[in-house]
Amino acid sequence: MRQVRGDEYAEFAAARAGHLYRSACLLTGGDTHLAEDLVQETLGRLYVRWYRVSRVGNPAGYAQTVLTRTFLAHRRRLSSRERATDAFPDLPDPRAADTDTPLRLTLVEALGRLSAKDRAVVVLRYWEDRSIEETAEAMNVSSAAVRTRCTRALARLRLLLGDALGEHARP
Repeated sequence: MRQVRGDEYAEFAAARAGHLYRSACLLTGGDTHLAEDLVQETLGRLYVRWYRVSRVGNPAGYAQTVLTRTFLAHRRRLSSRERATDAFPDLPDPRAADTDTPLRLTLVEALGRLSAKDRAVVVLRYWEDRSIEETAEAMNVSSAAVRTRCTRALARLRLLLGDALGEHARP
């Protein structure tokens, strides 16, 4: 019985790890190392509770909720010696597609300049395509708070991106 659950978990983790990683990259503003750590911690937490999680109607949604809460908890406990940077490494990420690289980097940079909660709202609502209620549940806030954060985050992104988005978009 334990082996069957382990096999189910391994199959789930293999299928969802890439998607969780992409979401974590967006949440962290392009910090791939932190994104990998967040995915690892999320998968570890899921493994411990897999018996219950596997019986949930939507284990993928549960995994995304765990990822988001892990990210927000990390941001709260960020030590004073760690500093976020807006500079990207000189080497391109081998996992990134060659198409739309300038657009992708511009968007990731703009996301990185949002607060952690605003970034989480934008990623959950527009990357994960979650409803306001699902986003509120994942972030453990009210629906009204999600609406407010979403409006403010999008306004901030528009301000940050300005005309930069248009110059990178394909015609």
